Amino acid sequence: MCFRHFPHPQLRIACVVHSLFEENTYLVWLPGQSDCLIIDPGLEPEKILQALEQLALRPAAILNTHGHADHIAGNQALKTLWPDCPIVIGRADAPKLQDAWANLSRPFGLDVLSPPAEVLLDDGQQYSAAGLDLEILAISGHSAGHLVYLWKGGQPWVAFVGDVIFQDSIGRTDFPDGSFSQLRRGIREKLFSLPEQTLLLPGHGPATSVGREKIHNPFVGLGQNHLSESHQEP
Repeated sequence: MCFRHFPHPQLRIACVVHSLFEENTYLVWLPGQSDCLIIDPGLEPEKILQALEQLALRPAAILNTHGHADHIAGNQALKTLWPDCPIVIGRADAPKLQDAWANLSRPFGLDVLSPPAEVLLDDGQQYSAAGLDLEILAISGHSAGHLVYLWKGGQPWVAFVGDVIFQDSIGRTDFPDGSFSQLRRGIREKLFSLPEQTLLLPGHGPATSVGREKIHNPFVGLGQNHLSESHQEP
């Protein structure tokens, strides 16, 4: 099996992990439905296609949390098979889809390009597809147009956080449009204000929760001794 499930009482979530950067692609759907959201299709789209086949799912939308190569590399393959499936991304990160330098693939000797996005989102908007209503939280710092997709349709809430925050860590902020202060402020104001049981599903590594990161995250946790902005993560 090329994916693993995250248990949730009202939502179905499967995660495909890609080899090179261990990036997480999420397939999200409602029980009893066959249409799904694909969040951050990575560098091995064949794994995503295999998971879709095994789960008998059809994508209704392709959501990118941000425009770095490991989170957009599967866009083209999915779009080729489902041309009517919209690509969705934050407005400020849309140019990265078609710029191999900006999406950081060229420095690795790759030229990852994506079709342009049909839907550009901004902070505070809502996006709906596959029967799922998502609230949009824009949190810059790892990438200028980074979005968090927040689902509040059941308990616990689920936030697909991309590279904003990881278990006990945060996304790197040394890219041209990165900022540790912006990332820390966004996490504290927009994520740490959510219920503590909110499930955080990151772009790399294991799942975590708002409550756990508020206590244990050494970079942005409340009441902790914070590490410096020299921290480097994927």
